[in-house]
Amino acid sequence: MTGRGAFVSGSGKRLTGARLVAMLAIALVACAIVAVLAPMIGRGNTGHLELLGGDLFTPGTMDHDVFGIRLPRVLASLLTGAALSGAGCALQALLRNPLADPFTLGISSGSSLGAVLAIRIGAESAFGFGAIGVAALAGAILTMLAIWKLAQVGRHLPPATLILAGVAIAMFCSSASLVIQYTSDMTDVEHIIVWMMGGFDIVRIAWIRDATLPIFVGLVVLVVYSKEMNALAAGEEVAASLGVRVARTQRVLFVVSSLLVGSSIAVVGPIGFVGLVVPHALRAIIGPDHRALMPVSMFGGAIVLTICDTLARTVIPLHHLPTGAVTAVLGVPVFFTILIANKNKAGLWGRA
Repeated sequence: MTGRGAFVSGSGKRLTGARLVAMLAIALVACAIVAVLAPMIGRGNTGHLELLGGDLFTPGTMDHDVFGIRLPRVLASLLTGAALSGAGCALQALLRNPLADPFTLGISSGSSLGAVLAIRIGAESAFGFGAIGVAALAGAILTMLAIWKLAQVGRHLPPATLILAGVAIAMFCSSASLVIQYTSDMTDVEHIIVWMMGGFDIVRIAWIRDATLPIFVGLVVLVVYSKEMNALAAGEEVAASLGVRVARTQRVLFVVSSLLVGSSIAVVGPIGFVGLVVPHALRAIIGPDHRALMPVSMFGGAIVLTICDTLARTVIPLHHLPTGAVTAVLGVPVFFTILIANKNKAGLWGRA
């Protein structure tokens, strides 16, 4: 699978400055609307859907208190949704594979293993609530380094060896997590299961504050490298002929994407399908040019994850579903729809 034919072709229109500004403006406005409405929507004490009223910003009122509880969830979903979708878009360009996402390369599994190990040894009791997040980030970093060493050929990170190394590491980390879970007591097992589902129920403003700067910097780096992603999507030889420093670009994209995923999992746990489906769907709509696809994917990921979290806390009265489960349930049929709609056009992998 090489060249741009490996991706959904999209509209095929040339990306002009005016078209880029229009797409970014639409994405920004849509994201702002979702960000404003999401914390206002929820279920009241009776279990009926309600919209917070005029006392939203009046301290001491019920609406103000409820808004304060929901706001961290919305901020976290916006931040981590953008990070996961941006990382997924970058990995798909790096590997020239539309099925690539943080789970494919084992980064999510390694991060989860770090968190599971922290729960098993009681790190949360010893060091506080943030200990699991720190362990998850450390797991992502160690996994990234392991995959890098296994996949590296000279100074390059060939897509084929990167995928093989990632799949092997993912299988190892998943198996290790199961072994740890099997040897844990029921309290730890319950904690592990809840954390592995991914969600925003216990998100704290301090965690969001700590994750905002590294995630923001990482997203900016990916946007800056959008032209290089266009060249890489056509193959390493083409990219090199266009003056792209292929080895350095591969390293930057891999490291930044891994850190974005690790930072996101440290805040909310593993959330699947956002990094796979959102870039996929947007590539089919706006085309494969990463100068537009990358920033729009970030906004799209923020929107999708915020909507999924809103559904997770409103779809069943008086119960909150794990957000990671909601993204999977909604992501699978969307992915199948994209697959069926484009397979006859050779839009995903090129003609045989």
